This record gives sequence, C-alpha cells and structure tokens, in this order.
Amino acid sequence: MATTTSEMAKPKALILSGFGINCERETDYAFEIARARPQIVHINDVIAQKSLIRECQILVYPGGFVNGDDTGSGLACANYLRDRLLEELLRFIESDRLSIGICNGFQIMSHLGMFPVGHDRYLTGDAVQTALTFNTSARYRDLWVKLSADPASKCVWTKGIGMLDLPVRHGEGRFYADDATMQKLRESGQVVFRYVNEDGSPAKGGPANPNGSLDDVAGICDPTGRHFGLMPHPEVAIHRTQDALYTLKRELAKRGGKDVPDETGCMRLFRNAVEYFK
Repeated sequence: MATTTSEMAKPKALILSGFGINCERETDYAFEIARARPQIVHINDVIAQKSLIRECQILVYPGGFVNGDDTGSGLACANYLRDRLLEELLRFIESDRLSIGICNGFQIMSHLGMFPVGHDRYLTGDAVQTALTFNTSARYRDLWVKLSADPASKCVWTKGIGMLDLPVRHGEGRFYADDATMQKLRESGQVVFRYVNEDGSPAKGGPANPNGSLDDVAGICDPTGRHFGLMPHPEVAIHRTQDALYTLKRELAKRGGKDVPDETGCMRLFRNAVEYFK
C-alpha cells in the first residue's frame, strides 16, 4: 500500500533493534500513538542502508541489554556504531533533528559522545564527559520512581512536563561526572530530570534515588536540547493502567471527584518530539 500524503507529513522515527535491544516494540507503540511514523530496523540493516538515517527526523536508541552489556552497558554498541556510522551520525546531529536514548539507549548515547559539555564537539573522546556506572547498591533495580523536570532545562522533549511516575530497571544507572562538568551541566541547562521523593522534594541520594546518581540526575540533554537521554522507561508508562498503583490512584481520584485521564505525562515526551516538526 502506498504511503499517503498525510502519512508522509508525520515525522519518521527510526528505532534501532538487534543485539539484545528488547524495548523497541513498546517504543514503537508510543511513537505510533504520538502520530509519528515509527520504523524498527536492525542496526546492521541501518549500517547497510545509511539512507535510513538521512530519511528520519527522530533517531531512537531503545532500552535493553545490547551485546549482553558484557564490556560495559552500551559500550560495545557505541563503538560499533561510531566505527560504521560516524559521518551519518554527525550529519544527523548537525541537522535540525531529534534523538532519544532510553536506559540502555542512554548508555549508548553517553558512550558515543552525544552529550558534550562546554563545547560542541560530538562523537569524540572529549565529548564523553559523563558516565552511567554501577548502582551504588551493586544490585539490579526494578521499581517505580518519581522524576521532576528541571525548569532550567532547554530539552525540547520535556516541554510542559513537571513530574512523572515511571519505572527503572537497570544495574548500571548511576550518573557520574566530575565536579566541573556537573557545574557546567547545571549552568547550561543540560540537566533534564532528577529523582525526587513522592512529595516532590529532592531525593538527596536517598531511597528515591534508585542508583546513587550524583545530584539525583536521571536524564540529560545535549547543548541544543534536541538530543536527550534518561534512565527510566517512559515508553512503558504511557497509559494510566500501566501504573503500579493505578487502582489506588483511581480510587483516590474517584473519592475526590476527579477524573483519571487515560494517558500519563510520559506520553507528553513522545508528543513533544512529534510536535517539534509541525
């Protein structure tokens, strides 16, 4: 069936797959609901057909355990992509397009050098200034967390978002950078999300921070605000019924005479990306 004009008007989201990535279908669904044109493609097929990157407006690095995380979460994949797609990725970054990395995808983007701090050199050694390393608990964490968007953030993905409830599931999610880099991240508006307590107060490294991230950082963006990575999983928390406490929150809302919308604030991330191209 031929693609209609109305379909062509939707931004195309290229979602990477393969080698242990396992969240591509949930991510595809979120972008479909947001009225993008998602396409799941194996990494090797993207390398063989580089035009796929040129044709997309949104590049997506989904969650999973790429390459089994055997050499460090996302590291092998980042090197594999840099060696084979360096020019295409640089061309993509230089254009007015968007990318997102979720959990393992955030780790890939970090190793790639997608988040330079204090300069604009991407995909180089000096652009790898932040790390996502082992949780301070030395355990894999699978639980729901609350995030608060930094009001100073320039991230285009989080426009209009305050706080979100969504799950984390990782063993290497502790955000780390040296003191100078952390200060520059704050000053440049590159800190996007922080872990917070249930009442919205700062986690301050407490139980609400599931991995021990410095400054409770859960997500950052590049200096333009177009390229964004976060450890929690918004793609699996777009419907209210996916919330671990849905029935409780539904009952409390009912007793308070309030409606419970079908969508959560997480859906706003994907809608913001689509609306960026309107």
